[in-house]
Amino acid sequence: MSNSELFKKGMEIRRAVVGAEYVDKSMASADEFTMPLQELVTEYCWGAVWGREELPRKTRSMLNLAMISILNRPHELKLHINGALRNGVTREEIREVFLQVGIYAGVPAAIDSFRIAREVFESIDKKA
Repeated sequence: MSNSELFKKGMEIRRAVVGAEYVDKSMASADEFTMPLQELVTEYCWGAVWGREELPRKTRSMLNLAMISILNRPHELKLHINGALRNGVTREEIREVFLQVGIYAGVPAAIDSFRIAREVFESIDKKA
């Protein structure tokens, strides 16, 4: 496992955004085949990019929601909706991101994204 400063920074940000439980589970379940991907994602995605200070985490979350929605990655979208909420993105702002997706990337992407967001919101509301 990497011990670089960038990896440590990435791990801190990753845990703060997507949740320590999710990250711990991902790292614990990584094996010889998948650990290099975990290290790459942690160091470069979370450390090198998310660790930059030129954009706030809230803005990065909103960008991620749009891109992941367009890429049709429902598992990652669910994860990043939760992360966006942790980063201060409101439900209304999430709605607006997905409306924008509908216009610029297609209605099917927006429909799926709204459905996934509603599932996340309902799950959160049940816990409250």
